[in-house]
Amino acid sequence: MRILHLSDVHIGVESYGSIDPDTGLSSRLTDFLATFDEIVDYALDNNVDLVLFAGDAYKSRDPSQTHQREFARRIARLSQAGMPVFLLLGNHDLPHIATRATSLDIFHTLAVPNVTIGDRLDTYLVQTRSGPLQVIALPWIRRSAFLAREETRNLTIDQINQQLQERVTNLLAWQTERLDPAIPAVLTGHVSLNTAMTSSEQSMLLGRDPIIMQSSLAHPSLDYVALGHIHKHQVLFQNPYVVYSGSLERIDFGEENDDKGFCLIDLDPSRPQGQRLVDFTFHHVKARPFLTIEVKVDAQQDPTEEALKAIARKHVVGSIVRVKVTMPQEVEALLREDEVRNALASAQFVTPIVRDVQRDRRTRLGSVPVEGLSPQQALRLYLETAKVPLERANILMSYGESLINEELENT
Repeated sequence: MRILHLSDVHIGVESYGSIDPDTGLSSRLTDFLATFDEIVDYALDNNVDLVLFAGDAYKSRDPSQTHQREFARRIARLSQAGMPVFLLLGNHDLPHIATRATSLDIFHTLAVPNVTIGDRLDTYLVQTRSGPLQVIALPWIRRSAFLAREETRNLTIDQINQQLQERVTNLLAWQTERLDPAIPAVLTGHVSLNTAMTSSEQSMLLGRDPIIMQSSLAHPSLDYVALGHIHKHQVLFQNPYVVYSGSLERIDFGEENDDKGFCLIDLDPSRPQGQRLVDFTFHHVKARPFLTIEVKVDAQQDPTEEALKAIARKHVVGSIVRVKVTMPQEVEALLREDEVRNALASAQFVTPIVRDVQRDRRTRLGSVPVEGLSPQQALRLYLETAKVPLERANILMSYGESLINEELENT
C-alpha cells in the first residue's frame, strides 16, 4: 500500500511575486500550482493508493474563487482517476467563526467521489486499491471545540493549552485503542509538536499554537504519523515514523535553506500492527529558490564592484533574491543600485537592496550610551526615556524579561 503524504500547499501566497499582465495572476500563484502539479502527476504515474493531505490548502481562511478553482482542479484529477484523497483541515482552512463553512466543505457538499474530509478528531476507514486503511484525523485544534468557556475562565493561555493538551491526548488514546489490529493504520495531524523545529517564518502561524507532546501521537499501534503545519520537513521519530512533510513552496527567506517536497510511504498490510512500514522516502519538488547574497565592504573598497563580484559567484537565474550590503558610511554613496539590479536581471524577483551602514556615532538613550547595558537595562532605560507610565512600564518589563530569558535559553 503506497501513501503520498503532503501538506501546506498555501495557494494564495503572493509575496515576492509580480502580476502577469496577460492573466492578471501573481507569478507566485504559478509557482505554488506548479509544485502541486508535480505531486498530482507523480501520484497518477506511480500507482499511489492514497494521497494524504495534512492541511492548509490556502493562505487565507476565505480563499478567492480563483484559488478554490485551482485547488479543486487538481483534486478532481485524482478523484476522476479513482485515487482516494484524504483532506485534513488546517488552521488556514478554518473560518474565524465556527458556524461558517470551511474552505474544504465544498467537497462534502458536492459529494466528490474518492475524497474524504478530516474535519473532526475521529477514525476514518478509507478504501484503497490495496485494501482498507484506518486514518485517525487530528485537524487544527480550536480551543473552543475542546474546552468550555467556563473551564477557561481566569486561566492563563499556558494553563488553557495544558488543559487542551490533556484533553487531546486522552481522545487520541481512545481512538488508538479502538483500532482494528488487522487493518493498517496511520494518524494525520495539523499540529505543533513539542519536538518540532520551525523555520524562521512565523507570519503564517496565527497566535500562540497549542503544543502537543510527540508521545501523544507516536503510538506503537500506528504504522505512520503524517503531520502538517510546520513548514520545515523533518523526521521526528522512527517507530513509528512521525514526519512533517513540510510546505511545497518557500514562503519567505526564513525557509531559504529548507528542503521542499513530499513523502512516499510503502506499507505491507500482511505484516503485524505497527510493523507494516517497509519504505519511506522524501521526494524534492522544483520549488522556487530563495537566495540571499551577503556583501561585506571595507573603507578601501567600492561597494558596487564588490556586490557585482558577489552576484557573479551565485546562480541567480530564476531565483527570488535579496542583496544585503554591509559597509562603512564613508563609501555608502558609491553604491549604485541600478548596476546591481541590472546584474540581477535573470532573477525571478529582487527585493529592495538592504544597506547595513556602519556609522561611527554611538547610539544613546538620552545622555546615556547603550553600550555595556544588559537587554533588561536598555529596555528599562527606553521606557523611562519614552515616559511610559510606571504601571504600564512594569507590565512591559515583565513581558520583555520573559522574552529575553526565553531567547537566552534557546541560544
